[in-house]
Amino acid sequence: MSMNKQINEVNPKWPVHVGIILDGNRRFAKRLMLEPWKGHEYGKEKLKKLFEWCKEFGVRELTLYCFSMQNFNRPKREFDYLMKIFIDAANEALEDKRVCENKIRIRVIGRKHLLPKEVQEALAKLEEATKDYDGYLINLAIAYGGREEIIDGIKKLAKDVQLGNVKVDDINEDVFKNYLYLADEPDMIIRTGGEQRTSNFLPWQSIYSEWIFLKKTWPEFEKEDFEWCLDEYARRERRFGR
Repeated sequence: MSMNKQINEVNPKWPVHVGIILDGNRRFAKRLMLEPWKGHEYGKEKLKKLFEWCKEFGVRELTLYCFSMQNFNRPKREFDYLMKIFIDAANEALEDKRVCENKIRIRVIGRKHLLPKEVQEALAKLEEATKDYDGYLINLAIAYGGREEIIDGIKKLAKDVQLGNVKVDDINEDVFKNYLYLADEPDMIIRTGGEQRTSNFLPWQSIYSEWIFLKKTWPEFEKEDFEWCLDEYARRERRFGR
C-alpha cells in the first residue's frame, strides 16, 4: 500500500507521509532525575497521542525511527528495557480498538532477524493482524539503518539478476526502490531532541523530504508542535530540483 500519491484531505498544502526521528527520550528522563532508559516509556506514551493528531491533520502514513542498528550498542539494561517496551507496545496495539476501527496497517522495517526472538514474534503477530488494513500506514523502523537497507536491497537485486529475473540494463531507480524495506518517500521528516543530522534514516527515500529539526525532546512534543511543523512544510517551496 502506497500513500505517496495521495493529497492531504484536511489541507492540500500539508504532507500525507511524515517521518519522525524519535530523539531525546534519555535526556528527558535525566531532567526528571530518572534512569535514562525510563525516558523510552514516556516516548511510548507520546506515540499513542500521535495517531490522533495524524487523523485530525490528514496525515495518512508515518515512518518512525524507533531503534537504529547503532542502538544495539546501548548498555544491556537499557537494551533489555527497550525490547520489553517493543513487546508491550505490540501487544497493546493488538488490543487497541483504534487499530481495527481506523484500519491501521503496521509494518516493521529493518533487520528484524537481529532482534530477540520474543520481540520478533510480538512484532510479527502485529504485522500479520493488520496486513490487510488500508486506512492508515505506520512503518516502525526497528533494527534499522539506511545504508544497511541499501546493502540488503542490492543483495536481493543481485540474486534476481543471477536467477535471470532482472536484466542489468533494466535496473533503474523505480526497479531498485522495490528491493528496499520502504518504497514510499516521506514528504516531511521531523527530528526532535536538538540534534541536526539525519543519522542513517531513509537516505534513499529522503532526498526530497523537507527536514525539520526541533529542540524539544520526543516526550515533550505536543500537538501544537506537530501543527507548526505541518505549517512550516506548507510555507516551503518544493521544486524537486527544477
